[in-house]
Amino acid sequence: MQGEAKEEVRAKLDIEAVIGEYVQLRRAGRNWKGLSPFSDEKTPSFFVSPEKGIWHDFSSNQGGDLFSFVMQVEGLDFRGALEHLARKAGVDLSLYEHNSGAGKGLAEKKKRLLAMHESATTFYQRSLFADKTASDYVKKRGFNRQVVHDFRLGYAPADGRSLLNFLTSKGFTTKELRDGGLIGTRGTDLFRERLMVPLMDGQGQVIGFTARLIRDLKGAPKYLNTPQTLLYDKGRHVFGLHLAKEAIRKESQAVIVEGNLDVISSHQADVKQVVATAGTALTEYHLRALSRLTERIALSFDGDKAGLAATERAIPIAQHVGVELSVISLQDGAKDPDELIQKDIALWKKSLKSALPAVQWLIGHYQTKYDVNKDYDKEQLVNRVARLLRQVDSVVMQRHYAQLLGEATNLPPETLERAIELLDVDVPQSSLKTPKHRTSSENQLDQPKQDHLLALLVMDHELRDTAMELSVDAFDGETRQTLFRHIVTHPGTVTAESIPPELQPFETYVKIVQLKAETIYSGLSAPERLNQAEHLVGQIKQQHLKTKKTDLTNQLREAEAAGDETKILRLRSELNDLIKEEYSSGKSRE
Repeated sequence: MQGEAKEEVRAKLDIEAVIGEYVQLRRAGRNWKGLSPFSDEKTPSFFVSPEKGIWHDFSSNQGGDLFSFVMQVEGLDFRGALEHLARKAGVDLSLYEHNSGAGKGLAEKKKRLLAMHESATTFYQRSLFADKTASDYVKKRGFNRQVVHDFRLGYAPADGRSLLNFLTSKGFTTKELRDGGLIGTRGTDLFRERLMVPLMDGQGQVIGFTARLIRDLKGAPKYLNTPQTLLYDKGRHVFGLHLAKEAIRKESQAVIVEGNLDVISSHQADVKQVVATAGTALTEYHLRALSRLTERIALSFDGDKAGLAATERAIPIAQHVGVELSVISLQDGAKDPDELIQKDIALWKKSLKSALPAVQWLIGHYQTKYDVNKDYDKEQLVNRVARLLRQVDSVVMQRHYAQLLGEATNLPPETLERAIELLDVDVPQSSLKTPKHRTSSENQLDQPKQDHLLALLVMDHELRDTAMELSVDAFDGETRQTLFRHIVTHPGTVTAESIPPELQPFETYVKIVQLKAETIYSGLSAPERLNQAEHLVGQIKQQHLKTKKTDLTNQLREAEAAGDETKILRLRSELNDLIKEEYSSGKSRE
């Protein structure tokens, strides 16, 4: 059913029109081109092919269909992109649900709750500057009118029935208010005498609220949040994402802070790649949502026990998702970004530049807590670091940090490595798996070269013999391997009009390769294409041999550490043969 919905949406939207809302495009023959939205380039290398229904960014070697573009540029998963484009195309997705009656009912309920939250936001906004205490609080915080407008800040009046009366007059029922988390168990307004900060999804739709007291009320919590509802799930919501997306892509970094007001202050200070989770409750979904925009994520949690624990928990999650995690230490002893920004915006910007890899930051933090001149403290430090490094799935990085700690404690790195081996830590298995969108092979470094070679082979089947010396596993990922296998086993050219059945699951990639061929190589002569192909084959083969050599070397070290003589002899023989092949291959191309 979802596939049918996708095809209806695709049929109703022109890819160049949708992408043209984000990228200024101009005609380039049968295609359109413009500046990449994913890199800072001066010469246009971003192409859209309406004929093939795909886009490709040569500067970042990314490409796909209409849905993948929206996923990338909006930071959405597929379902979110489908819903976003369905609204644009006027397609009712509820008609495609497995249980159309239940699906339509749920979709209608969500639609009503979104409309109710939009009305509530408007009400709170109007109340803000109608109340002197509330408007004075906003001024005291230093928020200007632009940031108040962008984040749609508001105020919940004190009487406890103002919102209820307003929404019921708009036709919303008390049940809908309760389902949306806007009224409490007593049937009155949940939020009173508070600064209202709307919680918005990636498209800027209001799905809940964070409410902060603006004066002391005995026994009342400083912050009060919307409870779990059909719209709001704190384990999935990233505050400020709809306003931070562009800056995150531009800066190639996302900064996660604890408080929503930290985000607002930072945006006002023109540091806009900043978002927040619900306190320190960082989840895999949060990191996955941000990983669609960048692989570099920095944490700026408060320097208390909860912030430290959250940083420790984030390391295995980040490894599983496949992002580079770092930690920001605030300058001048500030307790949070908002306080630092109030002191000096330049100090906040300086703090961002001094971020350290998360593991390195934690080890440094541990070292300040223990006296390495005392045996007991030294033992505690080693055990603490061992527990941390047990969650690091890279042996190379484990050894690197063991070396650093050895220098600080005057202990040999082997002591820490042994402590890691002996430690009985219950590490989630998911944290030790290779992320699905990455590979353990260094071949991924050669992906652009592999794509260019495949483009040449797709265009000119006469070049097939040139690539016969490559093995299928020299290519990275199932998609490239399947296309290469098809090319070397089937004479003839792959055309957009007749993609073979075995390649149809990878149709979008095949079309991207064809677009590369048309754009880059169509103007070359046959000898020029042959020269390009031979050059690429040599580079790919050398990289593949280098990768295999690294893998065998690592396996040999492990076998030597385990004392497995049989395995040691076999691996040494394989490594010697590989070194000879690498040498011969290099000589043949000199």
